[in-house]
Amino acid sequence: MKKKMLPERTVERLSEYRRTLLRKLSEGTTHIHSHSLASMHGITAVQVRRDLMLIGFSSDNKKGYNVSELIDFISSILDSQSVIGVAVVGMGRLATAITSYFNGKRSKMRIVAAFDNDPDKIGREIASIPVYPIDEFAEQCKRLSVRIALLTLPAKAIDGIRHIIDASPVEGVLNFTSKPFTPAEGSDIYVEDYDIITLLEKVAYFIKDDDIS
Repeated sequence: MKKKMLPERTVERLSEYRRTLLRKLSEGTTHIHSHSLASMHGITAVQVRRDLMLIGFSSDNKKGYNVSELIDFISSILDSQSVIGVAVVGMGRLATAITSYFNGKRSKMRIVAAFDNDPDKIGREIASIPVYPIDEFAEQCKRLSVRIALLTLPAKAIDGIRHIIDASPVEGVLNFTSKPFTPAEGSDIYVEDYDIITLLEKVAYFIKDDDIS
């Protein structure tokens, strides 16, 4: 798998910048200064300029960055040249909501398949996505050029799905379960664990009342 040269947090911020820039462009904004972009993301203008310098983008225009040009430049950094197929594993309510929201938002990435072990879901289309049995995962991922798996199945099922993903063409995993996904030893699958419970507890910690003695 191709190694990513940018720091992970930089990649996250670039994605966030692009979403903001797309919104501003739709509102008719043609140019934007680093301090304006920074204020929308709660960071400093220095950080914005540092991120853009890191990817080789600069502008001497006193009106600020050309929004359309910056969107295209960030896209050339973040996006694959070919469309990346995404597969959802565990087609429940969360997966349905994510699929309905995401598809159509990016031209270079699309959810193309879902997998489940529920007979009532297999063979149907949910949120316009065909649902296949789990045991066809590797076969269908190869056929549909799937490179990313999005895990929304119960945490207790993670161990059972690991060997299926390891045996597939999948190169990246976004895990929404509360149990970390650990690829097989020696695997170069990139994993991002997104645990909403941990994130909620983090928010709760920072807003909790001080103990009163």
